Amino acid sequence: MLTPLDEHALLVFWTQLLVLVGMARLCGALMRRINLPSVIGQLAAGVILGPSIFGRVWEDGFHWFLPDDEISSGALFAISWLGVALLLVTAGFETDLALIRRLGRAAALVTGFSLVLPLIGGLAVGFLLPDSFLGAESDRTVFALFVAAALSVSALAVIAKILSELGLMRRDFGQITVAAGMANDVVGWVMLAVFAGFATSGSVSVSAVLETVLGLVVFLVLAMTVGQRAVDLALRWVRRDGPNVSGAMTVVVFTMLLYGVATQALGIEAVLGAFVAGVVLHRSRFQQPEVLEQVESLTTTFLAPVFFATAGLRVDLGLLGEGDALWWAGVVVIVAIVAKFAGAFVGARLAGQSNRAATALGAGLNARGALEIVIASVGLSLGVFNETAYTIIILVPLVTSVFAAVSLRIVVRDWLGSPDEQRRLEREEALSRNLVVKSSRILLPSQGEPASIAAAQLVQFAWPTEAPATIVSVRDNGEWPDVSVLEAVLDEREVDHRQLKGTDVASSVLAESRLGYGVIAVGVAARHEGQLYSPMVDELLLNATLPLVIVRRARGLDRPLPPAFSRVIVPVTGTRSSRSAQEVAFSISAALGTEVVLTHVLNRASPLPRIFGRRGRDDDPGLDVADQLVESAIALAAESGVEPRTMVRESATAGTALVDAARSETADLVVLGAQLRNVDGRPFLGHTVETVLEQSNATVVVVAHPRTEQGDGPEG
Repeated sequence: MLTPLDEHALLVFWTQLLVLVGMARLCGALMRRINLPSVIGQLAAGVILGPSIFGRVWEDGFHWFLPDDEISSGALFAISWLGVALLLVTAGFETDLALIRRLGRAAALVTGFSLVLPLIGGLAVGFLLPDSFLGAESDRTVFALFVAAALSVSALAVIAKILSELGLMRRDFGQITVAAGMANDVVGWVMLAVFAGFATSGSVSVSAVLETVLGLVVFLVLAMTVGQRAVDLALRWVRRDGPNVSGAMTVVVFTMLLYGVATQALGIEAVLGAFVAGVVLHRSRFQQPEVLEQVESLTTTFLAPVFFATAGLRVDLGLLGEGDALWWAGVVVIVAIVAKFAGAFVGARLAGQSNRAATALGAGLNARGALEIVIASVGLSLGVFNETAYTIIILVPLVTSVFAAVSLRIVVRDWLGSPDEQRRLEREEALSRNLVVKSSRILLPSQGEPASIAAAQLVQFAWPTEAPATIVSVRDNGEWPDVSVLEAVLDEREVDHRQLKGTDVASSVLAESRLGYGVIAVGVAARHEGQLYSPMVDELLLNATLPLVIVRRARGLDRPLPPAFSRVIVPVTGTRSSRSAQEVAFSISAALGTEVVLTHVLNRASPLPRIFGRRGRDDDPGLDVADQLVESAIALAAESGVEPRTMVRESATAGTALVDAARSETADLVVLGAQLRNVDGRPFLGHTVETVLEQSNATVVVVAHPRTEQGDGPEG
């Protein structure tokens, strides 16, 4: 039966939340002002509001604020545990399993050594600590095992928070740290279950340990297979009518709770299940990026500060003034830091990591948190620890988390990583700023004809290989087309194949496009009478909510596209659609070595070309604008490692100028951007696009932004 809080208890509960959130956010902001992670301030806020300071400054107020009431304290801890669960969901979202697999040997060695050396150090300290620290119900061996467990594990939640705030989550060592932190948590919960059983019964049940470990293995397998499919189906269902953040949030919360229940039932804390839930949700192709923003916003502003501040509330530093407790506390903290650092460093060096990376791993894995607090709490409740020993163990995560954050910031200062890592991070950063060429999934409608193959080749040239593709077959004369050629073209990336049923092909493709794609790529042949391209493509142009990349292959080819393009003409207009076209051209150039010619057309009657450059020109406002636009495009090209040529032409019509430029430059590719307009129920991409399509013999690619987007204004 539910026992409700009375009016006074409710007042205390709301006051606790108000004060904890306010103090944690304030202290966190102060830490950020001195370039430290806010989690340090949030932990410190709990110490200030706990018995160490608040309890001694105003004892009556402290007892009113934190009464000895199980229901009241249980409500506060429920909020704090919900916060750490959501924090680990966000950590799961940022965990790259493919990258961890690539760094697998390093992750395994770092995990092993970062557990074994601190475990040995903790056992040694546990046997050396005076009898005065032992609980009334404990013997020396059990006490030493609990100390070793508390010193050997890391805190995934705190590690994730520190790495995220320092912008290090996507670094190679950051992913190894997360992987090792996850393994530390798993081993820690298993050790706690074993040692707690030993404390209560005096013996270890081998069958119970095996049951927990095997149960965890089964859970992980089911979560990544059956659970992944179920999550995919749920997220696909909520997106059937387009983006649906609230529906996706429901799936996130339900998955987190379900996985949490599963791990808690296995005797392993629910927060590990929450982390696995985040990984599974992130892997789903139907996930919406806005969901992570929603979860992060709620977690970082409210729930996570409550969790970290609540952890600090349980520390009573006054107990360290009794006898030689302070001296032994220093010994425990030093052993915890040195052993964890040495273990991670040795493991990293054996895995071939650099000294800098090994040092960063040793610093990052020193962060402790929730699990240590739970180990200390269980040890206290079972009589293994007394109050002083409990305070010393609780002190470890506070000091080590500060050490981890400060030392990690010092280690990574001015360190950009290996050349390969720098290139990966720069590419990820550039892709994140792109409008069209991103790592999101690509939709390729196909009937198996050469035009579709040309679109697939363009995708393979221009989009990063980590961007997966889905080929959707359209039934032709009652038979499914052969798309094996398209699959062969896209063999360097993840590809799946879906067969669309129904007579309304365009509607089926549009429905599929609402399920988490970033762009639609479609090949077209000759224009149909009275239509821009074809009935299906025209329907997509009018109703798609995604950018549509249309590929019209060069005339006179005996194959879909050439194996490489030698030269590409890209118009520069300063609009969003122009930037999108540049992204495609620069990506092709980076992959194939294609020469890029940035071309700006001044709407003038003079047919004479002007080569870009200020020297020797009279002041001309039009040319000054052209200079600025082309310089902006050159800067964008530099991000892709491309050095383009530039050209400014004068013409009465931009389309004719581009056709002439492609002919005179012997370009075999023209890439155009366009903002779609609806003219009397027909799609219209502008006279320039239509002129180039009609008159140019080169391959023409049109990047059409949907009508649902904001107008095709200047970049910004």
